[in-house]
Amino acid sequence: MLHVLPSSVSGTLYVDDLQISCQGSNMDLIERQLQRAVNKLLAWCDQNEHTISPEKSRCVHFCRKRSLHSDPAIQIRDANIPVVEEVRFLGVTLDRKLTFLPHVLNLRKRCEKSLNILKVLSTTTWGADRPSLLRIYQSVILSRIDYGCEVYGSARSSVLRHLDTVHHSALRICSGAFRTSPVRSLYVVCHQLPLYLRRKKLCAQYFFSAPVLF
Repeated sequence: MLHVLPSSVSGTLYVDDLQISCQGSNMDLIERQLQRAVNKLLAWCDQNEHTISPEKSRCVHFCRKRSLHSDPAIQIRDANIPVVEEVRFLGVTLDRKLTFLPHVLNLRKRCEKSLNILKVLSTTTWGADRPSLLRIYQSVILSRIDYGCEVYGSARSSVLRHLDTVHHSALRICSGAFRTSPVRSLYVVCHQLPLYLRRKKLCAQYFFSAPVLF
């Protein structure tokens, strides 16, 4: 399917999630290239009995310009693809300025809800021990934080710090430490890395395990 795309347009396909992109400084040229790519994809779908839903399609103009600028107008069979401020692709929310703030805030909200599981299981009378709580934290919450960190890890430190509060709260629950306990002591007691070091570790592992492209 991707082989029909023009050389100026790149794309990725995972099961039924497809994205195409084109970069440049001339919006008119970008718009023509993307529309040409969409038309080629539609022709391929017609030949292979596939469909692309205009209702589920979205367009995002990634740009950091503060001045007024036009957005691309792309159509699928005369149906305009809506231009939105952010889009979710493979579980990662991409906003048009690539700050990743919407993704991080939504991730923190979901992780904070899961902290209630740890609070219930950490009851002193019948609750789980520290190793068990840490395993639950790693499986339920930390795995969410790890997912996509190779992408959203490029955000500003002020944005990424929103996740540190979740990490520290979970370690306090698992270790039974007081609120006044230093953060560094939590890392030592729980044998956990700070999130910024964990992201660097995962990015390095991904870099060395990823297939060679060049």
